[in-house]
Amino acid sequence: MPAQPPDPHQQIAELRPALLRFARLQLRNDSVAEDVVSETMLALLERPEAFAGLSSLRTFATGVLKHKIVDHLRRAGRETTLSAGDGESDADLLDSLFHADGHWVDPPPAWGDPHTSLAQREFFEVLQACVDHLPDTLARLFMMREWLELETEEITRELGVTANNVFVMLYRARMRLRECLQTRWFGAEVDA
Repeated sequence: MPAQPPDPHQQIAELRPALLRFARLQLRNDSVAEDVVSETMLALLERPEAFAGLSSLRTFATGVLKHKIVDHLRRAGRETTLSAGDGESDADLLDSLFHADGHWVDPPPAWGDPHTSLAQREFFEVLQACVDHLPDTLARLFMMREWLELETEEITRELGVTANNVFVMLYRARMRLRECLQTRWFGAEVDA
């Protein structure tokens, strides 16, 4: 009896804990993180044809979540300057954030040697573990800059710190990640 293809709904549901962990790290608000992850999962379920299979489903879903988080952060910045507490305009503000060029899919990984692909996946798992061990503020700032690709000005507004402080914290985060990767990844390769 041939194996049944995996159920896409089940696959998406299994991604929820990882997506939620990432969203909570970035947003620091459980209910907002839940909302953004729900929007991401809904987008995945409404448009399954958007996933072309050129990357893993987790990579694709994380890319969609990344854009939902950036949209939320930008919307939150606009809402505080436009009007505070106007709940009826949230839908209008949200609708205004979605443009044809506002959403993109991560480029597919290079085709190549399966061993290299496995090593890359393992590397990113180690990197994620290293990021998870950073102090919360450093991890959040690093992910905002390097993963969400936010500009320094956006980060300073979101975190309420100066640009100099952003650069100092980024330096500290990178040094800690370098040390962690040296121990957990590069050191492991030297020993092998």
